[in-house]
Amino acid sequence: MTSTVDADARAASIENLPMQYVGQKSGFVRGTRRSFADIWAHRELLGLLVRRELKARYKDSSLGIVWSLFRPLAQLLIYYFAIGQVLGAARQTPDFAIFVFVGLTMWGLFAEIITGSTTAILANSGLVKKVYLPREIFPLSAIGGALFNFLVQLVVLAVAIFVLSSVPFAPGINILLAPLAVVTLIVFATAVGLVLSAINVYLRDTQHLVEIAIIILFWASPIVYSFTYVHKLLGGNWLEQLYLANPVTIAIISMQKALWAAGSDPASTPPQYWPAHLALRLLITLVVSLVLLWLSQRAFSRLQGNFAQEL
Repeated sequence: MTSTVDADARAASIENLPMQYVGQKSGFVRGTRRSFADIWAHRELLGLLVRRELKARYKDSSLGIVWSLFRPLAQLLIYYFAIGQVLGAARQTPDFAIFVFVGLTMWGLFAEIITGSTTAILANSGLVKKVYLPREIFPLSAIGGALFNFLVQLVVLAVAIFVLSSVPFAPGINILLAPLAVVTLIVFATAVGLVLSAINVYLRDTQHLVEIAIIILFWASPIVYSFTYVHKLLGGNWLEQLYLANPVTIAIISMQKALWAAGSDPASTPPQYWPAHLALRLLITLVVSLVLLWLSQRAFSRLQGNFAQEL
């Protein structure tokens, strides 16, 4: 009898509580502000998810994070010998090893953000169905793991530049393009990853299409071949401008100009060609990517309403 009275008292007290809004508000301005405030309020949970992902990745591993170095190094050796030495690309590209490693480091960041974000909601379906929290933190946790791997690879790249590069320092202010290129790539990849993570909840084939798209985009970006070859082939026509419209391409080329000093050296043989007004192109790409990030977050907010039911 006492438990029944207590239950009735609790039910009455809950009934008298004021209604509280749960979830994200609609609207491009108020909704965006509420979403960012929601994510910030759960920043500790976001940090825990990033650490959980890193621990799960290297669980029961003797070498731990050292494994994050082996994949890019293996790719570097394969492309250096297969593309550079066997096919002769190294004879046409100064400091080919540095050139390839710069491209692989940037591409690894982009590919890991996209693939990790796409499956992030499905991988955390248990949490999505049980409690309310801003669902954006799941793709963002995948991005956090990708950034950690990128920083590790960036350290290796910096050491390789000082050890292997014939011109360790880029002339002029090219080095300033590096942080801007990284930020642009992260913003663009985050925008794409948010939308793909939401679509993948409704259309599970999305993650398989992303795998194919990643393969195609790899060869559509100047990673194992320099932009000089593209310019010689297209000659500056509209197809070249379409090629440069890819934000990943602009970010990679900018990173190469910043860190691949031999390619910016006027005395390099053969001389390398760079797109005109590269810094301006990169700034425009960053602005467009920020707009895309805003739009993708609003699209994600609209689609997340039925995540629990779909999962």
